[in-house]
Amino acid sequence: MSEDSEKEDYSDRTISDDESDEDNFMKFVSEDIHRCALLTADSISDPFFPRTTQILLEYQLGRWVPRLREPRDLYGVSSSSPLSPTRWPYHCEVIDEKVQHIDWTPSYPEPLYTPTGLEMEPLYPNSKEDTVVYLAEDAYKEPCFVYSRVGGNRTPLKQPVDNYDNTLTFEARFESGNLQKVVKVAEYEYQLTVRPDLFTNKHTQWYYFQVTNTQAGIVYRFTIINFTKPASLYNRGMRPLFYSEKEAKAHNIGWQRIGDQIKYYRNNQGQEGRHYFSLTWTFQFPHNKDTCYFAHCYPYTYTNLQEYLSTINHDSVRSKFCKIRVLCHTIARNMVYVLTITTPFKSTDSRKRKAVILTARVHPGETNSSWIMKGFLDYILGDSSDAQLLRDTFIFKVVPMLNPDGVIVGNYRCSLAGRDLNRNYTSLLKESFPSVWYTRNMIRRLMEKREVILYCDLHGHSRKENIFMYGCDGSDRCKALYLQQRIFPLMLSKNCPDKFSFSACKFNVQKSKEGTGRVVMWKMGIRNSFTMEATFCGSTLGNKRGTHFNTKDLESVGYHFCDSLLDYCDPDRTKYYQCLKELEEMEKHINLEKILEDSDTSLKEMTLDLESR
Repeated sequence: MSEDSEKEDYSDRTISDDESDEDNFMKFVSEDIHRCALLTADSISDPFFPRTTQILLEYQLGRWVPRLREPRDLYGVSSSSPLSPTRWPYHCEVIDEKVQHIDWTPSYPEPLYTPTGLEMEPLYPNSKEDTVVYLAEDAYKEPCFVYSRVGGNRTPLKQPVDNYDNTLTFEARFESGNLQKVVKVAEYEYQLTVRPDLFTNKHTQWYYFQVTNTQAGIVYRFTIINFTKPASLYNRGMRPLFYSEKEAKAHNIGWQRIGDQIKYYRNNQGQEGRHYFSLTWTFQFPHNKDTCYFAHCYPYTYTNLQEYLSTINHDSVRSKFCKIRVLCHTIARNMVYVLTITTPFKSTDSRKRKAVILTARVHPGETNSSWIMKGFLDYILGDSSDAQLLRDTFIFKVVPMLNPDGVIVGNYRCSLAGRDLNRNYTSLLKESFPSVWYTRNMIRRLMEKREVILYCDLHGHSRKENIFMYGCDGSDRCKALYLQQRIFPLMLSKNCPDKFSFSACKFNVQKSKEGTGRVVMWKMGIRNSFTMEATFCGSTLGNKRGTHFNTKDLESVGYHFCDSLLDYCDPDRTKYYQCLKELEEMEKHINLEKILEDSDTSLKEMTLDLESR
């Protein structure tokens, strides 16, 4: 960037102008309802409206109301006011109580579950005697997104009908929560159904719900019956996550792995040609009358992100080299933040600094990516000499949560458009997919002014262990580029040997992935363009073998990412060339194996050919 443009990037702009426009508009319509119609004045034939794309028409109180489109620029986050409240689809019921969890790391690695071979496969036939104890029907009031309101449709927490009843009470109408239906099928057995992504009928993977009215010392069984993936890490030792408020208060214990008799299996609930799979487990609550939570992975909500960014914004040191802006607004009008992290320029020669881009949470249910992102940000914003060196050397552009709408409502994969954003980086529909459209545009503009040496999009993986990367290879398979694209992942595997698996990395470009951020950025010219995948389960490597990853493990991957970036760009190229030589040896070995395999195949074909004569 030029000096002028960098000065603009580091000005102390706030969103006050944007807010004043919004306030004026809110006086004209309801304060908590913002119905977003994807119509502009040039799409209306009425001569009353001029032909322009700068006027948006919004349906309010039975009539169309025109207003000017908000300026599409990067707005600063004001340090004098709280960050924007979460906006939900208007029909989504949301409880008033705020859900909070403490940060805690187990003192010992939590082992994977070892199957005994005696695990049951409960198959529950429909029975009139079964009792529905929880049903969330509000999600189906609309076939598609209509408009949003701050806080959603507020509703009080449901209480047990009878205090003497031993039936558990379930709740998931809070941020990132997901649970659709619960049926009590026996005294201490419950059949659960998770909600598909809003405005779709699929992507049932993420669950996160609350349970109250608990009894200690009783063996309960939960069975989730509508998963759709045939393979699951639950069949490879993964345990559900559990949180007890009484344990947190009394013993400072947070999320922990629990469960016995864990099994993932195909059930008899299939319909219309679809097959469903169940996850079942047994457990005991540690306390009577406790408030507990279960989750697929460690929750990390949009509110968690905003609170984290607020601490940075109010830090007099970190805020000098980390500028937080609003990249765009989602279709529900939630903010998508972009962070620019670098040492402020003191000279006019700013083009020498290369750029590094990190993004996360394009898939809302992949919460492990947010914990890796947090680890990266903790490191890069720290006071170590290595962090200072990285800030002096690079400009970091970071989008920590690409899909806040999906995160808020508890989706697993999609945005409120009902689509996978990570298949739409080539789309021109910025009103439908604003976060990926503006991310791509931001990167394109950045590449016009400086070299982007690395792009990495953080994800979670539901079927493989460890941490690994997907990269890109060209069809021409230039040997130099072919090896160079593998150097950074190899360095990361050396810095993080008990978590990151280089052998699990793949570098091919499938046609079905051409709309992903990784492939689109690679085709735009970023040579090192990666997707980093983090397992929901744990490690098969080194000292971590056979154990689950906790939040500190995931955060440490963010630290090691920074270490590897220092190694990759070290003026002393010793490590770089050592990795390059190692990759050349790997390539020779692979080629030799391929030759032997081809020779063996040819020999078999000759033998078969002779036998057929």
